Order: sequence, then C-alpha cells, then structure tokens
Amino acid sequence: MSRQLQQISFVFFIAISQICFTQSTTDEAVDYIKTIQLHSDAEFSGIPILKLGEHFKITFDDIIGDESDYYYRISHYNFDWTPSSLYKNEYLDGFDEIRIVDYENSFNTLQMYSHYRLKIPNEDTKRLKVSGNYKIEIYNDDDTVVFSRRFIVYEPLSSIKVYAKRSRNLDYIDSKQSVQFEINSPNEILRNPKQTVKTLVIQNNDIKNAITNLVPQYTIANSLIYKYDQESGFWGGNEFLSFDSKDIRASNVSIRSTELKDIYHNYLYPNVVRANRRYTYNPDINGNFVIRNLNAESNDVEADYVWMHFLLECYEPLEGGEIHLYGNFNNYTLDDSTLLHYNKENGLYYTKRLFKQGFYNYKYVLLRPDGTIDPGFISGNFDETENEYTVIPYYRAPGARYDRAIGMGKGNSSTITN
Repeated sequence: MSRQLQQISFVFFIAISQICFTQSTTDEAVDYIKTIQLHSDAEFSGIPILKLGEHFKITFDDIIGDESDYYYRISHYNFDWTPSSLYKNEYLDGFDEIRIVDYENSFNTLQMYSHYRLKIPNEDTKRLKVSGNYKIEIYNDDDTVVFSRRFIVYEPLSSIKVYAKRSRNLDYIDSKQSVQFEINSPNEILRNPKQTVKTLVIQNNDIKNAITNLVPQYTIANSLIYKYDQESGFWGGNEFLSFDSKDIRASNVSIRSTELKDIYHNYLYPNVVRANRRYTYNPDINGNFVIRNLNAESNDVEADYVWMHFLLECYEPLEGGEIHLYGNFNNYTLDDSTLLHYNKENGLYYTKRLFKQGFYNYKYVLLRPDGTIDPGFISGNFDETENEYTVIPYYRAPGARYDRAIGMGKGNSSTITN
C-alpha cells in the first residue's frame, strides 16, 4: 500500500473515532475580530490549559476600530463538550455577562483597530471553582456571539508520564508517533477507571485533532497504564513553516519583497511540497505565534496589520480537495481566509491573509471532499519530527455530576524511542 493511501486510511480512522469531539470544538470568529489569544499569566504555550486558581487573560482586536462594547459569559462543559449539569454558582464565584472595559485603540498604525483585554479573576468574576472544560463567549450589544474559545482547567491531583514511541507497525515506523503514558493518582482513588476515567491526548497546539477514545489497558497499584500503538498514534508531520513580520518594511529570510498600498503587503518566497523529500530539522514553535513589532514599545497596540501573500508549488492531484493554511493563528480553523487558489498562468497556488505583525508558524494541509484533513499531503510525515504531546485525564466519580480534569502531563518526540 502506498504511503498516500496509508495516510488516507489513518486519517479516516481518526475522523470517525473523534467526529463528535471535533465537531463540538469548532470555534469560529466573525471576520473583523482578529488575533485572539487566551493564555495564563504564568505561561503562553498556545494551548488554553490552566491550573485551577491560576490567573488568565484573553485578548483580541476589532479591526473596525469603533470602540464597540463587548461582553463575556463563561459556561462549564462535560468531557465531550456537552453542557454540564452544574448551575453557574457551582462553578463560578462572582458574575459574568459583564462588559469588557479594558481596551485601547491602535497607535501609529496604518490599519486602525481596537485592542481588548479581559483578565480573570477580576472584580466581577472572582474565580472558577471547579476543574473541567469551559467555554468563554464574547458577544456584542445585540447579544450576537462574535467568537468563542474553549479552555481546560485542571487540578494537580495526579502525575502523568508521557512517552513518544515509534509505531510498532512496520508500515508506519518512519511516519507515525505513538503516545504512551501512565497516570498515577496517589491521593485520589480512581474507582472503576475503564468507565470513570477519560483521557485527552493533544499533539502540539491542535486540540481539534486530539485523541479521546482511550481506556486504561491495565493498572499497577495506583497507576493506570496506556501502552497503545495504532490507537494512540499521530502522524509525525513535519516541522512548521514560519515567517517573521516584525519589520513589515524590510525583507528577511522568509519574506522576499514588501509593498505599501493601503497598508503593507509582504510577499513570501514560494513553498514546495515536502512529502517527497527527506526530513530536515528546522526549529519551530509547534504551530504557535507571537505578536511583536521591532520598533514598538507596546506590541498590543503598536503592531500593525499586514497582508501576507503565500505561494505554493504543488503538482500532486487534489482529487477534488482543497489546500488550506493551517496553524494556531486562527485556532486551526479552515475557512475562506485560509483557502489557496490555483493560478493557471504560473502553475502556483496562492492566497493572502491579514496578520498582525509577529512571528508565525503555519503549514499547508489538504481538506478532502469528505471533510477529513490530510496533514501530511503537502508537508509529509516523518518519525523524526519534533512534536509536543499533552495528556489530560478526566475523572467522574460514581454519583458525581461533572468531569474533573485531574492533571496534565507533557512529553516530546525529540526523545522518541522504539
């Protein structure tokens, strides 16, 4: 079987096993809301995973720049992102549905925008009282949600050891990485774990492509052991591509030219298909992005917006599929702004998208007609690729009314073994 057919079959397996989870974690924003970031004060990892009691903030830009009023509400969810049965006062100390009052307009930028900040806890929303899955919705005066973001709050009640392994199936040994892990809960007895314990396994920042259907294979004392192969396998992928627009008026290693029209336009060097090439290590930040302006004192309001122009040389038949940009810059959402079009004159795929100045990771993926995403069609899949894996266990004790997130563990494929 060819590698391409192997990729298709595995992507189909993951899509079927995770279809409910993936569909329920789709968060889109209206087109005038840009650069949404949600992270803790302690760490900006790109994945909205917070420790219970930890401060966090959410920031975003409205590029209309008319100082519109926005409000927020917070909801609690079960493991599968269905609404939990908890009342608001059971998971929230204080109030939500409050107007966001911390905002300021951009300064010295060609693209005008209003930058909004929301910190929690604040004087109205004191704290989140329980762990689990949450969603924050930002809405306007018309009670229309302009965007929402999911995040996870965990309690440090267990320790998780995470290992990256090469696939035991020789057909995938050079293209897939399997995640094995152990959950140790010395103080909390996890009763009937095959029914009460659920796990979330995330590759890099992409929570939408997480694996969620694993149950413990066996237990040793207080430890739950997960040593799956194909069931916990991710395509290795390739290192993310990147560009740096910290100075939008100058070319650099990834930007070949710049042009000033209404705002600045940056033109990237053409990318090529890497699936048929040898793996080459290239440090990345695993799909994430960082906002920065080389000449600014405050990146929040002095970083400008720039039209980034992408070119891709691809001669592989798409068979009705679409090529999209992919990365955490828009929460791994495929939409019209990420779609590449084909230019018959030069034989290249192209698109342009509005980005706030900064350093960005991205890659190209194939969206197939059946709705599945093939992440290795353009980039290739290699077992050597550096990927970060995050594992979060959930526990619902017999008679409990919600799923508690009881820990977080991380591992990296840079130490992958057979």
